[in-house]
Amino acid sequence: MSYPSHPYCGPLFMVLSTASYLVSDTFMKLSTAGLPPYEVLSLRGISATFWGMILLSYLRQWRSSPTVFGRWVSIRNLFELVCILCYIVALANMPIGNVVALTQITPLIVLIGASLFFGERLSGMSIAFITLGFVGALMVAQPSTEGMSFYALLALGNAVSGALRDLAGRRVPAQVSGILVAFGACVLVLVGAVVMHLMLEETIMPSTHHLLMLSASGLFLFAGHYLIFMAYRIGPTASVAPFYYFFTFWALLAGAVVFGTLPNPLAIVGMVLVITSGLAIVIFDRRRMRPIPAA
Repeated sequence: MSYPSHPYCGPLFMVLSTASYLVSDTFMKLSTAGLPPYEVLSLRGISATFWGMILLSYLRQWRSSPTVFGRWVSIRNLFELVCILCYIVALANMPIGNVVALTQITPLIVLIGASLFFGERLSGMSIAFITLGFVGALMVAQPSTEGMSFYALLALGNAVSGALRDLAGRRVPAQVSGILVAFGACVLVLVGAVVMHLMLEETIMPSTHHLLMLSASGLFLFAGHYLIFMAYRIGPTASVAPFYYFFTFWALLAGAVVFGTLPNPLAIVGMVLVITSGLAIVIFDRRRMRPIPAA
């Protein structure tokens, strides 16, 4: 399966990925009101795995399924597991906008890691825009002066794990299908969630309403896994990573529309900063890479 090489394809995939993840998380947060978090994660994992099986069957890619157990695919998906296990507990105990805002250090770590390990150039202007976006994310989160709670630390753990996941994903061989990588992530997260649920929680019988919401959540989760992996595969890290900040925009939108929580003026300014910083990096990067005409 080939993909266009247009410079905006990677950022577009990232924006769509963040939107898919937020739709999935919104359905999941609605479900945590009546179910324990790891049970919710398990049910969502069953749904995501089911949708992945249908898609793999439709595309006839089962023959390539052993590549899911490759070294870098496994490492990437293990980081995905840690990322999700931290995120679900934070999401169940904090406002969705605050959780997402605290995860916004992910692009910083990804870009710095790409510069250190992959030799990708990171200009001073790019670093300035990245820092501006991080400041905007903090303006949205507005952490209290009393220090960070345990759940906020879990949200930060989600951010670090997510960055390591995306860096490891850069090492996945090109011949490995993005659909298979997403399917492997869904299966591994499902196994981890079931283990955590059986160890720490008491099973509660889900209602039909819960099952419908988590079925939809699983579908959007699979889409998010696939899109974020492909975003880094087809686009330069410096152009793709800043658009992870769109999580903040979608989270505030979901908070306002679904949960009735309107952002204050400081949060709105922060949202503008994170979106502006991502767009500025791409525009600046395109101008910097434009060839100089011969004299």
